[in-house]
Amino acid sequence: MPFQIDQVTPEQVARILAAPETHFVDLKAIEVQAAKLSETISAFANADGGELFVGIDEVKPSKERRWRGFQDPEAANSHIQVLERLFPLGQDFQYSFLQAPGESGLILHIAVRKTQDIKRAADLRVYVRRGAQKLPLTADSDIRRLEYTKGISSFENELTNSDKATVTNSDEIIGFMLQVVPTGEPEAWLKKQQLIRNEKPTVCATLLFADEPQAVLPKRCGVKVYRFKTADAEGTRATLAFDPVTIEGPMIRQIQRSVQEATRVVEDARTIGEAGLEEIRYPHEAIHEIVCNAVIHRDYSIADDIHIRVFDNRVEVESPGRLPAHITPANILDERFARNGNLVRLINKYPSAPNKDIGEGLNTAFSAMRTLGLKDPIIQNKDNSVLVVIRHERLASHEQLILEHLESHESIQNKEARDLCHVDGDYRIRTIFGRLERLQLIERVPGTKRGLTAYRKGANFSAWRTRLPRQAGAGTKAS
Repeated sequence: MPFQIDQVTPEQVARILAAPETHFVDLKAIEVQAAKLSETISAFANADGGELFVGIDEVKPSKERRWRGFQDPEAANSHIQVLERLFPLGQDFQYSFLQAPGESGLILHIAVRKTQDIKRAADLRVYVRRGAQKLPLTADSDIRRLEYTKGISSFENELTNSDKATVTNSDEIIGFMLQVVPTGEPEAWLKKQQLIRNEKPTVCATLLFADEPQAVLPKRCGVKVYRFKTADAEGTRATLAFDPVTIEGPMIRQIQRSVQEATRVVEDARTIGEAGLEEIRYPHEAIHEIVCNAVIHRDYSIADDIHIRVFDNRVEVESPGRLPAHITPANILDERFARNGNLVRLINKYPSAPNKDIGEGLNTAFSAMRTLGLKDPIIQNKDNSVLVVIRHERLASHEQLILEHLESHESIQNKEARDLCHVDGDYRIRTIFGRLERLQLIERVPGTKRGLTAYRKGANFSAWRTRLPRQAGAGTKAS
């Protein structure tokens, strides 16, 4: 199979040479030993993935970088063999060679994806990427935690030290059985579901069916709700409106009460707007789905609570544990992976299950925000948690989105505009196109018609920022 050689421009060369080494980027000279290269690739694969450029020198002491690549692709064979040993099935990585006019040799560009399994370097040690460093995991507990993060094993299946009566004779399990398995007995059913083993309940059984899971799993399954009277990046004791509210109990009750409390706090909040104090309005579906997602999919091996923080301009929901397996903030709306598969399956058996649409929770939240004319939530994968931020910031108007698109594109068609504006009916886009055409901000591209009609900049396009009225907002259903 021939090697792929990509031609890059002087501008791209400059960007590569100036790229800072970060959590996602590393640069190496061609002399890097294969064993050391395997450590970096292992670290990327076990964290969030990343890019590696092999063939960049750093001149000391100035730290100036220069391009000095391989003489030919065969000269990089030992480096490519590292990839083939780490990824024998040929998945989760891509590589190519970069060539630039006036530069010496070929740069080996390696793109590594976040993997579902743990990758060990040539020394058989496990590495993870943190910032610009590759850190070895030497303690068994650290490797076990990585297994939880990867979804190789799940803390929900661990046994607790509590008596089985905490889940076989609780009010919660009795109510559940009467609704779901009216002819069954709790203990027999729980054992059949592998929720009791060796006469001990699992973490999953405790979270779902113990009346007070927090007594068995302290600091691992609580939810705290805060209200900070500020729009600053951080809340402080001085801006805390009241003592944090702690919500406990079986999982389904905890989800219900957490959504109710977060909604109540949001409804009481106000922010400064053009007309003075204004209500903060969010879609109820967004709050419900994001809180539900946090409770069901958090990493229960980490001793911390879920934190719901209501600010003047946003709601933050932070849950312990990084995104599992191959899930990243970029693909989370399209990919599926359940860290706590039993929890997901069993809580769905409730008649009033909070997760009826399996795997669609965050998609529902994003859609609800767009319907109300608010910007998409932000999802951040932090060192030991996932942070979802629901912003009280309006989307640009549909007209503005279309005109901004034309600032960097020659034309736009109906389907492109629908995707851009998150609008279903093409008649709505035609109405918007018609208004912009009357204002001479856009004009029809000659020769295009019907389903392929395209629009380009009009005579008044350069003045659109002053001619377009401010959007009033859209949607009505909010919490």
